[in-house]
Amino acid sequence: MLNKMLVAALASLSVTGGAFAQAAGKVAVVSVQGAIVGTKDGQKAAADLEAKFAPKRKDIETRQNELTQLEDQMRKGGSLLADEKRNQLTRDIDEKRKRLNRDIQDAQEEVDQEQQRALNGLLQRMLAVIEKYSKDNGYTMVLDVSNPNTPVLYASSAIDVTSDVISLYDKTSSGGAPAANPATPPAAKPAAPPAPAPK
Repeated sequence: MLNKMLVAALASLSVTGGAFAQAAGKVAVVSVQGAIVGTKDGQKAAADLEAKFAPKRKDIETRQNELTQLEDQMRKGGSLLADEKRNQLTRDIDEKRKRLNRDIQDAQEEVDQEQQRALNGLLQRMLAVIEKYSKDNGYTMVLDVSNPNTPVLYASSAIDVTSDVISLYDKTSSGGAPAANPATPPAAKPAAPPAPAPK
């Protein structure tokens, strides 16, 4: 579950591709989302989040089951209960549902915040690795195909360097410390083109 959430959260963090340039030289594509999730650090971050929030998720699931049982009890035997008992059961169900919904919302916000913190660090280290890989291998342009704002309509698998980037990241990662600070960002690019056609 958290792995899927991790991928979903990465969409908002991926580096923007910008407009296509009339660039000569080597061009490659990389899935930043896939690269981060595929690294040992990315897998560890997902496992850590899963472990951290497993008790809370289990508690919520238990309470959801209890609420379902009370609702079933009301549906099946509510008409046989005395008015006072039925009204009390209705109040209990409403109160439990409200508390559960509030706790689910609070838990989701906490998960989102933890993911954001983890992903910010992972993304910065990944961008440094992609920059190093691109320079070392003579690429003049590397496009992020996992970012919907990057206008990549087609890319051959022959120019996909995601697995190479994952391998380089894992080799250079120092257990959570940044691999290197990214160099000065490139100059501002022209205004982004219209949204790409659906894939």
